Amino acid sequence: MASARNQDVFAVFTFAIFSLVITARTLESPNFSQPIRNITVPVGREAVLECAVQNLNPYKVAWLRVDTQTILTIHSHVITKNHRIGVTHSELKTWYLHIKDVRHSDKGWYMCQINTDPMKSQVGYLDVVVPPDILDYPTSADMLVDENLNATLRCVATGSPDPTITWKREDGQMIRLSNGTEVSSTQGDTLNFTKVRREQMGPYLCIASNGIPPTVSKRIFLHVQFPPSIWIQYQLIGGYDGQKITLECHSQAFPKSINYWTKDSGEIIPHSGKYVPEIIGDNYKVHMKLTINYLGPDDYGIYKCVSKNSLGDMEGSVNVYKIPHPNIVIPVRNKSATHEKATDLTYSIRNAGPGKDESSELHSKELEYHSSGRRFRTIWHRDIATGTLGLSLFVHLSFTL
Repeated sequence: MASARNQDVFAVFTFAIFSLVITARTLESPNFSQPIRNITVPVGREAVLECAVQNLNPYKVAWLRVDTQTILTIHSHVITKNHRIGVTHSELKTWYLHIKDVRHSDKGWYMCQINTDPMKSQVGYLDVVVPPDILDYPTSADMLVDENLNATLRCVATGSPDPTITWKREDGQMIRLSNGTEVSSTQGDTLNFTKVRREQMGPYLCIASNGIPPTVSKRIFLHVQFPPSIWIQYQLIGGYDGQKITLECHSQAFPKSINYWTKDSGEIIPHSGKYVPEIIGDNYKVHMKLTINYLGPDDYGIYKCVSKNSLGDMEGSVNVYKIPHPNIVIPVRNKSATHEKATDLTYSIRNAGPGKDESSELHSKELEYHSSGRRFRTIWHRDIATGTLGLSLFVHLSFTL
């Protein structure tokens, strides 16, 4: 009887000891198994902060925003009214704070807290990166400046981290800096020009980058205005009847100039079968041409190329003068000649134009010279192809004594 009673007491004692062990184990203080890992997330994506806990038992986990002391979640419940915030866990051991559609304002420290006494906590940092964005204001718009004045282009961009501004010319040309050096690109919020020149006119690119794609750029056109200037390489041009010649003139002006050719009378030369004005433009540079398809007696004289814009006007002159035909030999009279005889000759001219076969006559003189008792007979034979208006002119000169 006593033995049975002792066994019951032992059993109760053993159960009590077991219960105390179980209770002690169950109430073992919770702790963090690893630090919160700091994360970097691009704006617009989802951020997930992770908090690993051991021996949570009856305690609860909460997430807080440190800088505002805002309670975001407690255990499985979302406390904040921010619909982008969420919380999940894995077997009560790993707790995840979800922030959807991350904004730059979400950047900062977040706390994972266990409600022990005293409270246990650890923090992690959320860094939100933002691709660069160029602000329309105060970034420069297209700019117009007078030649030889100073000019400054400005570019302002936002982003996280802060963007770097790089300047390049869109056309690939070199950038001339204020110190006179020329570079393919340069960095800085501003691009300064000292006594800007017409050669510096053109499109410039302000490029903002911070390592977060995409890189962005803005095109800014620098206009440099100045009155027209003219340069002519050949101011004297010799020509002969029937010849085709081209007069050339180079002009520079901005704003864009009005360009035309005139004769010395001031009358503008229009486009026709005989006169062909041509203007080839490249930005502020203009190449003016005037082709005269066949020179006539009235075509010799002064021609003017004229360039005008809102800032002024300029003209240049080309003198077209007559020269002997290179394919006709003109005899020179010998002072010792004692006898001269003249006889009319006939030149045969055939028009090779389509559907035409006509002849006309020109008259010249045959010359016979006697010097020192000797007679000289000269026979000239020339073929001339003018190519003018599809005509082929064949002239046969023959002298018989």
